[in-house]
Amino acid sequence: MITVGQVAPDFKAPTPDGKLVSLQQSLGKVTLIDFWASWCAPCREENPNVVAIYNELHNKGLNIISVSLDEDAAKWKEAIAKDKLTWTQVSNLKEMKDPIALQYNVTQIPTTYLLDASGKIVAIDLYGDRLKSKIKELLGIK
Repeated sequence: MITVGQVAPDFKAPTPDGKLVSLQQSLGKVTLIDFWASWCAPCREENPNVVAIYNELHNKGLNIISVSLDEDAAKWKEAIAKDKLTWTQVSNLKEMKDPIALQYNVTQIPTTYLLDASGKIVAIDLYGDRLKSKIKELLGIK
């Protein structure tokens, strides 16, 4: 069981263009691990909030790595483009059997893990305004 207070386990997976990227490479002052999929309506509804948060706070130290639980690469890439997800995207294209989802005990999506600069989990499953205010708190922004 992965819980608040422990260091997030590292993982590596391919981006849409096939490059392997790890969590370790993606860490910022604050890092959001976002589990989602193109076929997940609640995920797609949350994406505009995440895009707005990223656009506002990326240059202040926020990084995001999204782990897609898609199976269809074309639908995954189409959703990334349509929802304007400009940060790091990875997927093993194995839906709920994705090794990263299994490693993190993800049983439903969206699921988020918020990490501090050392890679320690500080919050799980924050969305919308609660996510934004926690990120700002971690970045020391009023």
